[in-house]
Amino acid sequence: MGWSGGARKSDSGGGESVGHEMGRHIVGLLDKKKADLDDDDYAHMRKVIGYVHRHLKQKPTKESIEDSRWRYSLMSWGHDPLKD
Repeated sequence: MGWSGGARKSDSGGGESVGHEMGRHIVGLLDKKKADLDDDDYAHMRKVIGYVHRHLKQKPTKESIEDSRWRYSLMSWGHDPLKD
């Protein structure tokens, strides 16, 4: 499980990880037309890019990448490191 960020709750009433919440936001951005993107959308995209770049530098060395929490965390943010 990822960090729940405190008070965030999913629709089902349980805690939701920040990565899952961000993943839903990313999908929403992908559904928008470029002309409909606003400053908040671009700020969110910069946040995602920063997270992915920082997280890629933390690549585990002793475990299988395919089933790692590291990979699943990145995939929640819209990036699969095995598909680079």
